[in-house]
Amino acid sequence: MSVEVGEANEAGSDIPTRRRTDRHTGVLVLIGGACDPEGAAFRSFIELCRARPGGGKIVGLTTASHEPVESANDWIHAFATAGVRDVAIPIVDSRDRAQDRAVARMIAEADGVFLGGGDQVHLVTTLAGSRVGHAIADLYGGGGVICGTSAGAAALTETILAGGEPDEYGQMQQLHLGPGFGLLGFRAVIDTHFTQRRRLQRLFMVIARNAELMGLGIDEDTGIIIRGHLGEVVGRGSVTFVDGRGVRFDNADACMDGVALTLSYLRVGIVGAGYTFNLRERELETLLEARSANTATEVLRGDGAAG
Repeated sequence: MSVEVGEANEAGSDIPTRRRTDRHTGVLVLIGGACDPEGAAFRSFIELCRARPGGGKIVGLTTASHEPVESANDWIHAFATAGVRDVAIPIVDSRDRAQDRAVARMIAEADGVFLGGGDQVHLVTTLAGSRVGHAIADLYGGGGVICGTSAGAAALTETILAGGEPDEYGQMQQLHLGPGFGLLGFRAVIDTHFTQRRRLQRLFMVIARNAELMGLGIDEDTGIIIRGHLGEVVGRGSVTFVDGRGVRFDNADACMDGVALTLSYLRVGIVGAGYTFNLRERELETLLEARSANTATEVLRGDGAAG
């Protein structure tokens, strides 16, 4: 079952393969949820797809949603509002459907894949290791564009974060850290709806207990476009980064028993639209460029100094 706009793809028994020179040659667009179809974050994904040789063919997946058909219809409307006609959203709501060769072929022939919101744990357990999951990874490895919003963004890292906050009944959910799709490395973990749902404390807790990880909290209607190790922020909000490698003291383990969190020397920064974040160095690219320029100037002065 699928919800489609534009010409349907023909289903075949074999999935076409793409020549891959580098597993990480594609582009990731990570959106913090609640994206405006006419906003900069969503538009960036569409424009990147249109720049591809196929002309902008998009496949969407609403697997993370508890109502995947309703969600698919909503996203079809959103894409139409954004002026996109060549989009198909096959309903992949089970492990069996994640093994569908026809859906995997659709993804292999697409320019971009869009992953909607919902439950990132369900999304990963349904797709990871399946034909559809492999097709997404292959598309990315072949230079394609992979976009996720909310749970769709959170699932693209090597480690995913879920839970750790009250549910609709006020009961605290167990914090979950587990494997994701692994398209984004750098030991990053994504948190979405970040400022709007006041999730800074949750991300502090996660990084305090796992200091090797880097937290990226993405605001709503905000995206970070990642090419290689550089991420450009677009949209109306910002991206918060949390780096725990320099922490000198924390009581994160005691916090599981209700004790208030205490941290010292946690490194936190905010990246607004128009700025680029270096994920490898965990720093603003403009600062790294300035340091490099200063170092080069010092070397030139040293070499050319008159004595």
